[in-house]
Amino acid sequence: MDKKHSGKIPVKHIIGFALSLILTIAAAWVALDSGLSDGWIIAGTLTMAVIQAAIQLFLFMHLTETEGVGHGPWNMMFHASIMVGIVVAGSLFTMIWAFDMGDMDMDSQHQNMQQEQMDHEMDDM
Repeated sequence: MDKKHSGKIPVKHIIGFALSLILTIAAAWVALDSGLSDGWIIAGTLTMAVIQAAIQLFLFMHLTETEGVGHGPWNMMFHASIMVGIVVAGSLFTMIWAFDMGDMDMDSQHQNMQQEQMDHEMDDM
């Protein structure tokens, strides 16, 4: 029988799964029923997300195993984080730029409507 697949109970996996469940339930409670301010809800949820990601990476993705792997997992994680950063930054830039442009259009339309109303009122006098 293979050493890696003996009849042992995967204690690390069970602990990781339990911690993931606890963090998920805690994040749901913080978001839905804690009564905290929005800033604390966001900070708490992000903190729990980072902790849960670390648990997943180290307990389930075998980042601590180095036998025959080398720096592959760390290299993939680095490149994935660069890609995520580019996508998030691009999305935020697009949303903010589009919001500002849309807001300016609405302001100019509103000002034009007010000007037209004022012109009509002046003509009626």
